[in-house]
Amino acid sequence: MKKLNFQKLWLPLLILQSVGILVYLWFNTSTFRPHFEIKDELGGNIFPSSILSVATTDANIIVPADSLYVGNPKSSLPILIRSGKAFSRVRVEIGETRFFSRSVSEFILEQPDTEYCIYPDVIWNYEALRTIVQAEPISVVVAVEMNGKELGQRVRTFSVRSINECLLGYLSNGKTYVNTNIFFAAYVNEDHPMIDQILREALDTRIVNRFMGYQGRNSGYVDKQVYALWNVLQKRNFKYSSVANTSLSSNVVFSQRVRTFGDALNSSQINCVDGSVLFASLLRAINIEPILVRIPGHMFVGYYTDSHRQKKSFIETTMIGDVNLDEFFPDQQLDSTMVGMTQNQMSLITFEKSKEYANKKFEEVKDHFEAGTRNYTLLEISKEVRRKIQPF
Repeated sequence: MKKLNFQKLWLPLLILQSVGILVYLWFNTSTFRPHFEIKDELGGNIFPSSILSVATTDANIIVPADSLYVGNPKSSLPILIRSGKAFSRVRVEIGETRFFSRSVSEFILEQPDTEYCIYPDVIWNYEALRTIVQAEPISVVVAVEMNGKELGQRVRTFSVRSINECLLGYLSNGKTYVNTNIFFAAYVNEDHPMIDQILREALDTRIVNRFMGYQGRNSGYVDKQVYALWNVLQKRNFKYSSVANTSLSSNVVFSQRVRTFGDALNSSQINCVDGSVLFASLLRAINIEPILVRIPGHMFVGYYTDSHRQKKSFIETTMIGDVNLDEFFPDQQLDSTMVGMTQNQMSLITFEKSKEYANKKFEEVKDHFEAGTRNYTLLEISKEVRRKIQPF
């Protein structure tokens, strides 16, 4: 019987051992090693208006692109991570900035070796979000631990946008357009403290004795209430100011600048969007349901003339300001016929003409709303919408 030559076997054994070590290291550092990254749907932007408007509701307007996610998508700071073993325990820590406090969230990832989108809790500083008027960068620091093992930390710089920037829509995963025009409802603020003063001024005109919403006897009284609001706003000498662009430069996210109720009143400046949300705020305050009508490059406001929401009318709010009516009705030479009229007489004419112009415009484009054409939105500021979007 031959004896084994161990000297001839040591080299293959050494090679086998080395291969085993390499395989072990490869499995533990590559295939099954958990990793994470800070992700977002909005191209590195944080919109205070969208965060504030859903803070007290259950609405998820910015829908997660990944079907497998845990946590609350309203947190706006998702983490993309691959799990290790089944039922992995994950701990996520977010560092403090001036817009949110330090927070720690824990999750259980049930499936092994699976990519999850985690939405950790974010403790927002709502006052800081509410008062930001110019975009500024922040560095978000996230540290993650899985099954007791530290995975390190990641840092990503986000741009916190101005409170005046309304998110219109975005491309989910850079492909599918998601319409978020509902955020315009956040700028309709029927609770603003300055509204009582406006309503008092409107009652002092004696166009109506009180605001009754739909409790009047006919739709004519609804129109009289709307005209009383129109009349008092005209007396504040609003000027048309076409400021709608923002500093946001992105082919993934789209936004528009909108003045808040207070900004518009204090500056006496409005564009079509500002005027529409301002007027819609007053309509909501007197229990008349408003409708924001957005078409490419323009917005005007409508309202239901009856409590059953069977009939509606529309007004062109840019005519509240000092405008040339001949630009809207070039064949009628209205400006020359209004010479010598009182302010109230001119106000009534511009109100009726604004309705004429806006109702005609609505008839021209209404088929687009039924067809769901992009950039055509009919947004009723109803109780249903208020369950999703609150004013800030």
